[in-house]
Amino acid sequence: MLKDQQVGAVLPAADIARARAFYRDKLGLEPENPDAQDNLQYKCGGGTGFLLYETPNAGSAKNTQIGWSVDDLPAAVSELRAKGVVFEEYDFPGLKTEDGIAKTPDGSSAAWFLDTEGNILSLNHMA
Repeated sequence: MLKDQQVGAVLPAADIARARAFYRDKLGLEPENPDAQDNLQYKCGGGTGFLLYETPNAGSAKNTQIGWSVDDLPAAVSELRAKGVVFEEYDFPGLKTEDGIAKTPDGSSAAWFLDTEGNILSLNHMA
């Protein structure tokens, strides 16, 4: 039943105004509902999107919460860095980033960064 349905992410924000500024100024995204006060709906490529809602629970997840697929990961990382986005560096068994980018044995790659609310976001490039 669900396999053919669109899916979207839901992200928490402790400060919706601060989060709105990050998504606008750093990621170039504008909400579909700009007059909303406690939640923001964003649309992205291919009919996908995500909801950002205000809650004191923001930043408590320790896993990637949303990711974007990009054609050129180094270029996307460079563009976001120029806007002040800081990429995470990881060194775990089976996952090590170099200059913010991890490569996997199958040739795919990914980079992770945090938004102002502590949510872990990613950029991904599939081989």
